[in-house]
Amino acid sequence: MTHYHESVKEITQELQSTLASVSEEEVEKLLKEINKANKVFFVGVGRVFLSLQSVAKRLAHLGVDTYLVGQITEPAITEKDLLIVGSGSGETAFPLIIAKKAKQHNARVVHIGANPESSMREFADEFVRIPVQTKLDLPNEIPSIQPMTSLFEQSLLVLGDTLALMMIKENQINMKELWEYHANLE
Repeated sequence: MTHYHESVKEITQELQSTLASVSEEEVEKLLKEINKANKVFFVGVGRVFLSLQSVAKRLAHLGVDTYLVGQITEPAITEKDLLIVGSGSGETAFPLIIAKKAKQHNARVVHIGANPESSMREFADEFVRIPVQTKLDLPNEIPSIQPMTSLFEQSLLVLGDTLALMMIKENQINMKELWEYHANLE
């Protein structure tokens, strides 16, 4: 029988190892792209998109103008904006189509994924590699005991919260004042 604490330890060790393998330089470039964009759009599918939704919400709490591709109030993307694509494999059809459209409108594109040689490379201005096991099972991927691509989705979420903390420190944001941006129709 597998015990809860043993499983938690295994998962958190995987997350620690993975996040320690992410390039600080790539993350700094992503942060610069977010800071200079007028609006930041997010696209992904499945559980990856759920993680990105959390990242978008947290950045909105920090005053970033964020949108999820497909939401009913999504505005037009322009050359002043950024599209963040979450796709471990970089081969998922919908994010590829959206990245191509964003480039047609001269927006900047950052791909957060595991596969640096993916089709997304054609459209991405910057790439942040989370070097975990994907459905493609490529060399140099960090293996996981978790099902499917859970480690990528978890790492993406924690990366987003790491970006938020970096922004808070960089901009000396008072954490108590952040509540003014929290939803209040609850």
